[in-house]
Amino acid sequence: MADYDDRDGKIWMDGTLVDWRGANVHVLTHALHYASSVFEGERAYGGKIFKSREHSERLHYSAGELDFEIPFSVDQIDAAKAEVLAANGMDDAYVRAVAWRGAGSDMGVASAANPVRMAIAAWEWGAYYGDAKFKGAKLDISKWKRPSPETIPCHAKAAGLYMICTLSKHAAEAKGCSDAMMFDYRGYVAEATGANIFFVRDGEVHTPTPDCFLNGLTRQTVIGILKEKQIKVHERHIMPEELEGFQQCWLTGTAAEVTPVGQIGDYNFEVGALTRDIAETYEKLVRS
Repeated sequence: MADYDDRDGKIWMDGTLVDWRGANVHVLTHALHYASSVFEGERAYGGKIFKSREHSERLHYSAGELDFEIPFSVDQIDAAKAEVLAANGMDDAYVRAVAWRGAGSDMGVASAANPVRMAIAAWEWGAYYGDAKFKGAKLDISKWKRPSPETIPCHAKAAGLYMICTLSKHAAEAKGCSDAMMFDYRGYVAEATGANIFFVRDGEVHTPTPDCFLNGLTRQTVIGILKEKQIKVHERHIMPEELEGFQQCWLTGTAAEVTPVGQIGDYNFEVGALTRDIAETYEKLVRS
């Protein structure tokens, strides 16, 4: 694949479709220096974005958490995403919507006078973890922890909150792993760097309470699937020592979809029947 700044196609910026290579911002854009940016990752299946409106609503919510207002409504954002898919002739695609404080008269920590800008791009993107989606991902355990909600707007999908995720994933990849699992500031199991996590023990499912990290839309969808199948779901705090007692594990996220996990640190998991069933059910749902 070509570098992301050197491709054919169209990107929607501030209400207009522009050539891909011309979708640029100034080096003194506030978000580049102070992370005043929020985004959404979405997938289109057969030309339809799964939970498009929920993603657009969350983008607005995240912007509010960072004290700025997106100058496009949810309906306008949804229409723009459809326009991007059509302009690029895409049916199955990853869609990235991003809003940020741009360049303006402020270039310090404060930036209330700067314009808010927005862009939407789409590209082809297969399985986020490659063949791990079928054989089970291998996860490192990160040295970084998800912070206290008293220190960050933890329920916003904000670019700055992913800094320690990048560090964790780089360290994991250097060890031959697909990703890293993170604990939270209290020492409980939290999530992977860009995906929520689920465990199975004796036919019941356990997943961390999202009280200091993002309650993903895919996570919510999968919990709904499990409940429809009358499978008991425990949303609770999970201690590290409990990892040894779980038989199965999977990750959820728009990019990750439902990806089985075969190993976390020294702990091993089977890619079992329940994991495969949930992955298959999710795949059918998003394409229905």
